[in-house]
Amino acid sequence: MSTTNTGGPPDTSETIWERAHESTEFRELRSRLRRFVFPMTAVFLLWYLLYVLLADYAHGFMSTKVWGNINVGLIFGLLQFVSTFVITGLYVRYANRKLDPVAEKIREDIEGDSAKEQA
Repeated sequence: MSTTNTGGPPDTSETIWERAHESTEFRELRSRLRRFVFPMTAVFLLWYLLYVLLADYAHGFMSTKVWGNINVGLIFGLLQFVSTFVITGLYVRYANRKLDPVAEKIREDIEGDSAKEQA
């Protein structure tokens, strides 16, 4: 998006952002994020859908006692929470290794470009 310049200084923040957004590093960062988020979201939603379908259509299986008053349905329900924490841990590890270094490089480039254009 271009802004009309009325003779004043150029809009450096928009120019810097456009360059950053079009950079190879930014495209790689977005690609790496999507490679993790989309498959993990699909896996989690399928796991949750399985839980809901079993709860609705497999009453006998879900009410099978495992130990005392603990049944399969309760275990599957608790595993929903466990899977959420596991996914969060996997994302943090993935972000630390694959996303944060690229994001840091982009940030440094933007701050360096900003300092150059202000000088």
